[in-house]
Amino acid sequence: MKRRTIYFIVSAVLLAVVFVADLLVGSSGIGLGDLFRTDLGRDILLQFRLPKALVALVCGACLAVCGLQMQTLFRNPLADPYILGVSSGAGLGVALYIMGTSLFGASKSLILNSLGSAGAALAGALLVTLLLLYVSGRVKGSLTLLIFGVMIGFIASALVNLLQYASNAHSLKAYVLWTMGSFAALDGIQITVLCVLAFAGLALAVWNIKDLNALLPGEEYASSVGLNVKRIRTRILISTTLLSGAVTAFCGPIGFLGIAVPHIARFIFKNADHRVLMPASALLGAVLTVFADTVAELPGTGSVIPINTVAALLGIPVIIAILFRKN
Repeated sequence: MKRRTIYFIVSAVLLAVVFVADLLVGSSGIGLGDLFRTDLGRDILLQFRLPKALVALVCGACLAVCGLQMQTLFRNPLADPYILGVSSGAGLGVALYIMGTSLFGASKSLILNSLGSAGAALAGALLVTLLLLYVSGRVKGSLTLLIFGVMIGFIASALVNLLQYASNAHSLKAYVLWTMGSFAALDGIQITVLCVLAFAGLALAVWNIKDLNALLPGEEYASSVGLNVKRIRTRILISTTLLSGAVTAFCGPIGFLGIAVPHIARFIFKNADHRVLMPASALLGAVLTVFADTVAELPGTGSVIPINTVAALLGIPVIIAILFRKN
């Protein structure tokens, strides 16, 4: 059996282990036996913990695949799923929904109430995506697109800061809690929409595998062998937007994992071929995100550590190691 196959099997087993652990560990005072013996325990298991673990699994795979595509497209080891400003656009949408409505005296009773934070985030991410697609078709190199995306992020962050400065304490706290990230409190419709967007983004990422391998030596090489680099860039952009936009809209801006996981996959599998790296990154991303969700629970306390805090503690050591390795 090839070593690569063994690594995939071990990763799949780890995913099963951490997934079960995420189901069994929780902040409530329900014991392991009560999860299966009592109606309350079964309700907590099936209506709260199982959906939360599934969402964590999907989001981990999305962020890892998104980060892998970004690092290959921009040839930057520290590129992450939110480098193009899509997350910032989603954050601005949520900020306008939470803080802007109260600030400008708008009512949430009709359209906004049905839209919700997730809908506002998707709207903000879609607007940024349209701008990026417009620019992508008119620039030659990915560096210009990268700079444009970073500038969008700065503009969105500046507008959010203005809203934070002028908003009341209640709205400000609600927005800050959203930025900490959470895999919980999603209903069936939201989970369905998240999974549909994730499937579309992952399917497009699989379609991009051959082109991603061609981009490894650089865009000039890809152009020299007859590939349409602008078209490839557009497809990668749509895929990463679907993946990062869906995760941000429903779970908040989950950082660091998108940077760290592709490097972990490269280190373990010792391969630069995206036919290996993409499934490996998706699998390891799911493992680490479900593990982070398990660690975030504080059994018996009724408290949960923000998922972004745990993700940072897992991802930052990898990023530091990359920096030292580059030096």
